[in-house]
Amino acid sequence: MKKELALGIDIGGTSIEFGIVDREGNVLFEKDFPTKSFDSPTDFIEKVASVLKPLSYTNDLVGIGIGAPNGNFFTGNIEFAPNLNWEGIIPLAHLFSERFNLPTFMTNDANAAAIGEMLFGNARDINDFVTITLGTGVGSGVIINNQLVYGHDGFAGEYGHIRIVPNGRSCGCGRRGCLETYCSSTGVVRSISELDSPNKSFSTLLSIDNPSAKDVFEAADEGDLFASEIVTFTAQTLASSLADFACFSSPKAYILFGGYAQHYGSFPSIVKKFMEEEILVIYKNKIDIRISALHDKNAAVLGAAAHLFSNLNTPQ
Repeated sequence: MKKELALGIDIGGTSIEFGIVDREGNVLFEKDFPTKSFDSPTDFIEKVASVLKPLSYTNDLVGIGIGAPNGNFFTGNIEFAPNLNWEGIIPLAHLFSERFNLPTFMTNDANAAAIGEMLFGNARDINDFVTITLGTGVGSGVIINNQLVYGHDGFAGEYGHIRIVPNGRSCGCGRRGCLETYCSSTGVVRSISELDSPNKSFSTLLSIDNPSAKDVFEAADEGDLFASEIVTFTAQTLASSLADFACFSSPKAYILFGGYAQHYGSFPSIVKKFMEEEILVIYKNKIDIRISALHDKNAAVLGAAAHLFSNLNTPQ
């Protein structure tokens, strides 16, 4: 019996990852490249084709799933993604389908992560949850009654662009005060220069060239007081936002996916503590904060593949 495989592609602001995944969620092959190494989507597509050409797996591919920022399920386009150097409207699903002669489905990267979590990860036991992706930007995938919420135009789930601070930090989307300017990995780094604290001048972070969010969390682990303040500020900001979001969909869990959420062990419990302090009383102690179970297995690629499998036999 022929094995059914999917090509899962995750396009992030920092890196592009792709892999071949079976229906059981096993990643049989994966590869990644810096996003900015491709001047155009066509360059990227041809690179994927050249990498996959010698692999025997490709004979069993039944389709392609793509997760991308501002990826529109209904059109198959990436539309004005602020964190990509490919500008405007990019018909990526069509380009891949044409190049590989395979059915191709596109969605927001956070939506893909949510589907991956539902089929293969830490949400298999629940019907209502929200994934929060904490990377170069902040995204969300909203699942209600086991159904992904797309909205009428395919753009539901852009929670990273909820404005939480009036006239706050400038955002790549062109507005100010968006959640992702505070709680993405780049937002964490911005806090080094934009937060004031008497402990700031003593921080080891000031001696690091081009510090990362990982540097902030590691410094906090090592007792750096200013770094600890940034971690607390980030957790409080995210928790307050999640407390408000509960009023929309009343999820059973928020599932955090992303580098610092995965690697800084106490961060989810800090978020949970602050969320419970601010949440409406009818939601208190009802919502879990979970960590993606797929991180070490590449949740983004699995999610993109899961999106393909979930749509392959569904009438469009």
